[in-house]
Amino acid sequence: MAHRSPHSLRILMAKPRGFCAGVERAIDIVELALRKFGPPVYVRHEIVHNGFVVDGLRAKGAVFVEELDEIPPGAVTIFSAHGVGDSVYEEARRRALRVIDATCPLVEKVHKEGRRYAERGFEIILIGHSGHPEVEGTRGSIPGGALLISSIEDATRVCVRDPERVSYITQTTLSLDDTRDVIDTLKSRFPKIVGPDTKDICYATQNRQTAVRALAAQVDLLLVVGARNSSNSNRLREVGQLAGVTSHLINNASEIQAAWLDGVNAVGITAGASAPEELVREVIDRLASVRPIVVEELEGVEETARFKLPSELVEAQ
Repeated sequence: MAHRSPHSLRILMAKPRGFCAGVERAIDIVELALRKFGPPVYVRHEIVHNGFVVDGLRAKGAVFVEELDEIPPGAVTIFSAHGVGDSVYEEARRRALRVIDATCPLVEKVHKEGRRYAERGFEIILIGHSGHPEVEGTRGSIPGGALLISSIEDATRVCVRDPERVSYITQTTLSLDDTRDVIDTLKSRFPKIVGPDTKDICYATQNRQTAVRALAAQVDLLLVVGARNSSNSNRLREVGQLAGVTSHLINNASEIQAAWLDGVNAVGITAGASAPEELVREVIDRLASVRPIVVEELEGVEETARFKLPSELVEAQ
């Protein structure tokens, strides 16, 4: 271990952290579409939940919109990594938009599971957060929709038509512990309920939460780099907080307050799945401006997953 002075700050870096394969794929899709078709390329909603990433793509010619009626007919249109419901696809067809779908394959897997349960006549309970784009897309992709719950309390109150024909699916970016408890509550109420294992919470979410638990055991303060509207980043902060460590979610280094470091000897740093490493480096630089630092990276999972690009962009790559 590197030598450090009595007053130096030990910085422990979580591994893995930052971009996951689904986010890398979504960003690549926008950049390759700009290369192949030229600007402007329209993107429905933020391609991923990070303002720094979105601003960078906007500077290259991406135009971000909330709804499809803001897009000229026939224009190249990208759907974000969070996925969309069937009605959005139908509207895109009506407007003759040239659609490239950047939905994360793991989110698409949840859509397919939901449709399979619906085809078999099951009522579907979706565990997720109201208003999140992934949840809206998932509900909109399932014939007949889904009952949305987000907590153990919701699970104790939810009413179903037939307890013998009920299933559940989950938002991919939730806390494993919270989801497990909600599923256990549903199983106690509806013994015949069917659904995927909690392993269907995406591998990147699981890996980052596991890394934060390991980190929390060794630090006095946790900094999570990520956007306020990033579900997986918020969950990382919660995991740290539940482990008894003061935890802050920050957009970037400018939000760090020097007072946070009072009495702190070790700081843990991680980043949500849509936060670039560039922002992490700036956080380290900011800490170094306050105290001498020693940086260590914890051992962790080496992520090797890569997702295929849409066929129309492979050539552009």
